Amino acid sequence: MAACKAVRGMAREELLALPVAVDLDTANKALTIGRSTGYALAKRGEYPVTVLKLGNAYRVVTADLHRLLGIVPDGGRGETELAA
Repeated sequence: MAACKAVRGMAREELLALPVAVDLDTANKALTIGRSTGYALAKRGEYPVTVLKLGNAYRVVTADLHRLLGIVPDGGRGETELAA
């Protein structure tokens, strides 16, 4: 039986260990988006978070990924505070 290759997301600990900005491949992995789909979305300006184009490279701000995924980097357990 052949193994099926699937895109694997990242654990909370992996997400929290990311640097301030990551390449598009890392962001794709965090969002469980395939490479081709991620680059196509970025080129069309439809990526789910802001993508910075620096020369020929794409970068994603890690804080944007954390927000989208509901990750609270300050040690919280996913609780959110509602603004007054």
